[in-house]
Amino acid sequence: MKNLLYSVALCLSVLFVLAHINEAVIPCGTVDMKAAACISFAAGKDAKPSAPCCNGLQQLAQNVKSVDDKKAICRCLKAGVKNFVGVQDRFLSQLPTACKIKVGFPVSMNTNCETIRT
Repeated sequence: MKNLLYSVALCLSVLFVLAHINEAVIPCGTVDMKAAACISFAAGKDAKPSAPCCNGLQQLAQNVKSVDDKKAICRCLKAGVKNFVGVQDRFLSQLPTACKIKVGFPVSMNTNCETIRT
């Protein structure tokens, strides 16, 4: 009986680990590619986000499967905007509303991605 309990516990532990390994985390290359068309708007050069910008962000939003995906996207976006001169928070924060997407966290260069919970 004791061996059976240990075996069940081991199997459950392995399943738990495998479940977390298989969680999708969206790579930064994908995030960068989908959000690249938004740079002109984020820098204040365009009055509204372009269709490719919103389409890319909508595709990203559709691929979110977990809170870890949201955190990964947040980290990628924060790292990516540092590479572009002129990107401004006031424009970044308008992207979700302008593109009609719900992201569940404030879009800002100052967002603490690790505090995203939903």
